[in-house]
Amino acid sequence: MGSVAGPGQVEARSARPGLDRAVVQGFYDRMRAVAPAAVGAIERDRADDPGRGFADTACGRLVRSLDDAALRALGMWTHHWCLRFYDDDTRVGRRLIGEIAGRVGLGWTVDEVRWMLGESYAAPPTAGDRFTLPRAAATELDDVDLPGFDVSGEDDPDRSRYGRMSGSR
Repeated sequence: MGSVAGPGQVEARSARPGLDRAVVQGFYDRMRAVAPAAVGAIERDRADDPGRGFADTACGRLVRSLDDAALRALGMWTHHWCLRFYDDDTRVGRRLIGEIAGRVGLGWTVDEVRWMLGESYAAPPTAGDRFTLPRAAATELDDVDLPGFDVSGEDDPDRSRYGRMSGSR
C-alpha cells in the first residue's frame, strides 16, 4: 500500500503526454514525502472504529497537521493508491479522499488535476470514486484550463473528451 513507484515504473499510467516529466517527478517526490504518514494513519484507521468522526481519526489528525501543498500531495497519493488497489479495503482511503475533496481553496494546479484525471480515466470503471478528487479540484480552475472536462459529475463514458486530450487510452 505504501508504494509510490514513480514515473519510470508506472509509465503507462502516470507519465502523460502533455505533462512535463520533471513536473510528474515532482508529484511523486511530494507524494513520497507524505506516504509514510498516510500509510500509518490509514492502517490505524482501518483497525479502529469505522463510525468515528473524521476529526477524531488518525487521518483527520494528519490532515489538520498539513499545509495546503502537503494536503494536495496527500490527496494525490491517496487517489493514486485507491485506484491501484481498489479491490482491497479502500474504505478509509475513500473517506480521506472525500474529506480532502470537500475542502476548498487548496490551490490545485492544472497539472495536478490533469495528472489525477489521467489516473482516473486509466482506472477501471469499477473504481466508482475515481473522479471524486479530480472533479472537486477542477472546480478551483478556470474552464479554459480543462477544456471539455465536465465538473458537474456527468462522466463521459467513452472517455472521448478530456481522456484523449490528456494522452490516456
